Amino acid sequence: MSETTEDQTGDGLVSRVRVIEGQPLASRAAAYASLHDELARRLEQAPAEPRE
Repeated sequence: MSETTEDQTGDGLVSRVRVIEGQPLASRAAAYASLHDELARRLEQAPAEPRE
């Protein structure tokens, strides 16, 4: 992933967390659970880095 793509993804993540933080507690918990699931799926789908 390029540095620009990482910056854009990071900015998107920060924006989403800010939106989540503005929600009532019950909604916040569900939104964080959903975000966690999405990030876990992305991590599992990422290509493995070669070991040295």
